[in-house]
Amino acid sequence: MFNLIGKAPSSAKNDVLSGLTVALALVPEAVAFAFVAQVDPLVGLYAAFIVGLITSIFGGRPGMISGATGALAVVMVSLVVEHGVEYLFATVLLMGILQILAGIFKLGKFIRMVPHPVMLGFVNGLAIVIFLAQLGQFKVMDESGTLQWMQGSELYIMAGLVALTMAIIHFLPKLTTAVPSSLAAILVVTGIVIGFDLDARNVLDYLKDMSGNVDATIAGGFPAFHIPDVPWNLETLKIIFPYALILAAIGLIESLLTLTLIDEITETRGNSNRECVGQGAANVTCGVFGAMGGCAMIGQSMININSGGRSRLSGITAALLLLGFILFAASLIEMIPLAALVGVMFMVVLGTFEWSSFRLMKRIPKSDAFVIVLVSGVTVITDLAIAVCVGVIVSALVFAWEHAKHIYTNNYIDDEGSKVYELHGPLFFGSVKNFAELFDVANDPDDVIVEFKHSRVADHSAIEAIDALAEKYTKAGKKLHLRHLSEDCKQLLDNASDLVEINVIEDPKYKVASDKLA
Repeated sequence: MFNLIGKAPSSAKNDVLSGLTVALALVPEAVAFAFVAQVDPLVGLYAAFIVGLITSIFGGRPGMISGATGALAVVMVSLVVEHGVEYLFATVLLMGILQILAGIFKLGKFIRMVPHPVMLGFVNGLAIVIFLAQLGQFKVMDESGTLQWMQGSELYIMAGLVALTMAIIHFLPKLTTAVPSSLAAILVVTGIVIGFDLDARNVLDYLKDMSGNVDATIAGGFPAFHIPDVPWNLETLKIIFPYALILAAIGLIESLLTLTLIDEITETRGNSNRECVGQGAANVTCGVFGAMGGCAMIGQSMININSGGRSRLSGITAALLLLGFILFAASLIEMIPLAALVGVMFMVVLGTFEWSSFRLMKRIPKSDAFVIVLVSGVTVITDLAIAVCVGVIVSALVFAWEHAKHIYTNNYIDDEGSKVYELHGPLFFGSVKNFAELFDVANDPDDVIVEFKHSRVADHSAIEAIDALAEKYTKAGKKLHLRHLSEDCKQLLDNASDLVEINVIEDPKYKVASDKLA
């Protein structure tokens, strides 16, 4: 990965300063995603506060930042347009309940099964998405109310300030790590714009352009308790459940993949099941406090890690400061130049994109290289959840195809005159055809043993293949034995016990995912 990850040791000072940096970067993001979902900006800001605070306290990954995200907003917008914002709040409430259940039933452990090429595609795709999202800041509203690309001096000032921000973030750590470089860059660029009275767009300009309201502001009060105003009946459940299920899945996938990424960067280990519960609790709270819900934010999480934030204090600080901005300091935050925040996010892009994947392309199997490119592309074109599902499916199919070719037998006659087929390789849906071709029923002796010491029965297709083989030997007047089956395999073969005789020698249990890994 591009070497932009902060090296500062964890400390309360670093966590607080990092939280301040993240809070500043959260404002335009939360506002933007609120507009994507077609809800009031405060609905997005409240979500960033609530989700950020609760997941920081109760979640499973210290240092990870959560809030309103674009991946959820693009799903929410159709619900809001068709049924209204109250149905959104009810959906977010149900979404949180589903996520809590996922944590209680320990489903978070399965994120460990996501292949590494899918992870690479995930981070590369999100880096591209973050980059493309920042390009929207280079557009301004013209007199007709249409967004147009900046021109002339306005563009040059914007580009220059972005470059200055990136330069400060890159070079300042070489001089001192007393202050997070991202925070220093935001403060310096803001001071330059105000001091020299430069014509640079700020957070307030962006808010006015997006809302079309000249009186727009991020100022507001404390989020108020509010039960969603919807009919609590089966008809409402039919409307909100599909959305809640999709949102819960997207939120957990994005959060748990981000958790895994931060685990690798910090060389520590988060708790995926606890993160499911924490995120679910946060979204339940959002549902009853008029917020749009959210999940982990890879961009802000990278800012936090890069700025030295490692503990829960950094996320708590970011959430509380964001609420403070809304309550007391809206006018100050609205003065921050967008160029400074864009520069910070561009550095996040550089730090998130897995540049080493270009070198890996020639060294790894073509199938893995294809998965990396596929997941990256699908993430950009559609959304993260679809991309990850596609990547996992393709990886699984490739795995099945490769292992289907690796099944073979070593054959010999034992001391009792029985022919032994010593099977090597897994027996599953992909290898059953090759398995059937390994046996010579017509020319085999009356007693045949299939030795499973180096193999295992994996699925129902394998059982059917064994049933079919046993039936062939039975019709030929011969007897088939299975030997050295594991406990897992024997359980699958219970329904075949009337066809075959099983001679058992104790074998290990095979486990793919364990609760201990969560």
